[in-house]
Amino acid sequence: MTKNKSVALFTLGCKLNFSETSTIARKFLEAGYEKVDFNKKADVYVINTCSVTEVADKKCRNIIQKAIKQNSEAQIVVVGCYAQLKPEQIQNIDGVDIILSNRDKHKVVDFVEKKFVGSSICDYKDLDEFNSAWSIDDRTRSFLKIQDGCDYFCSYCTIPIARGLSRSDLIKNVIEEAKAIVSKGVKEIVLTGVNIGDFGRKQGESLYDLLVEMQNIEGLERLRISSIEPNLLENRIIDLAAKSSVLMPHFHIPLQCGTDKLLKLMRRRYTTSDFKARIRYIQKIIPQAFIAIDIIVGVPEESNDDFNKTISFLELLGLSELHIFTYSERPNTKALEMAQVPKTIRKQRSQILHQKGVELSTKFAHQFESTVRPVLFEKGNNKKSISGFTDNYLKVSVPFDEKLVNKIVNVKLNCFDVDNQTFIGEIAN
Repeated sequence: MTKNKSVALFTLGCKLNFSETSTIARKFLEAGYEKVDFNKKADVYVINTCSVTEVADKKCRNIIQKAIKQNSEAQIVVVGCYAQLKPEQIQNIDGVDIILSNRDKHKVVDFVEKKFVGSSICDYKDLDEFNSAWSIDDRTRSFLKIQDGCDYFCSYCTIPIARGLSRSDLIKNVIEEAKAIVSKGVKEIVLTGVNIGDFGRKQGESLYDLLVEMQNIEGLERLRISSIEPNLLENRIIDLAAKSSVLMPHFHIPLQCGTDKLLKLMRRRYTTSDFKARIRYIQKIIPQAFIAIDIIVGVPEESNDDFNKTISFLELLGLSELHIFTYSERPNTKALEMAQVPKTIRKQRSQILHQKGVELSTKFAHQFESTVRPVLFEKGNNKKSISGFTDNYLKVSVPFDEKLVNKIVNVKLNCFDVDNQTFIGEIAN
């Protein structure tokens, strides 16, 4: 066992990466390492990377350089999707010691202990094991990985190559991990993965079956599902959320584009009519539900008319939040063979959509002013206020009170701060 060595970790990208980094950190602690802040000098730096856009790649390189500058004698370890897709770019950075594919990143402690130098490169078809992961820190929620990989191969996306084909854990294993998380005092679990709607398909199980089982976990007060494909969000899942006291009225659904022409080019598995029907069913069954969607702006072949139709479609749906991504060319994708939208136009359209997103989220929030909703409070970073989220994922801030941390309390939502997208509330009597 290694003694008196320190490790610092940094996560880029999605909540799935976040859960995996947290699990890697626990393995270092079990091996006798001290975890330190990434801004401090450490013996080992582990950077868990993302490669969803060129901007993400650039951020990865900058973080790697930062670690090298902080301690040139440290072991620099790079793992994750950027390491899986572009190991040769990382190899060109002087000072990086270990580059691990997504197949091997859960073994990072072993590689560090053996003083391995080099890279473990593998094909995406070799990413066939499921490795569980979950996060836990000073927050009141945990991100629990239940699925990995994707079989869809959308025309713009490299995730299947970075993460491999779809695979998932067994329900019985997820339940045991969830019980372990709850035993540590966590009140809320967020189920995460690359394509969680595909959970269990290859094993004769389903996401719905898992959600039903999780209702019975003693001490679990809140359960959320992360981003789920619209064609996999079954009505029975929405029905379960409508009647459950555990599964929260909160949905995150990728739309990506608002015209059938573009959806077909992107190889998406639904039409705008399909998507609208799914949103309308949620709104009918759970009127107060929070519905966030993903949009990619400036995709290949997107005309001005397509963009305007997308805006009109978003206004029609009556959504709660937009997650906006600017299209970025990814190597080895079919989208590269299509007509590219100039980057200046992509930027302009992104700005327009961001403003539209603020309008939509503000309109959704205003309907809850002066209402009372349950809020799970999280540990704050200051002593002036403390914040948390309602059951339907509205952020709420009240004057600081240490006793509120990790408690679910009824709060009156007085007014909505548009700039911070946060309700100013007061504890309800």
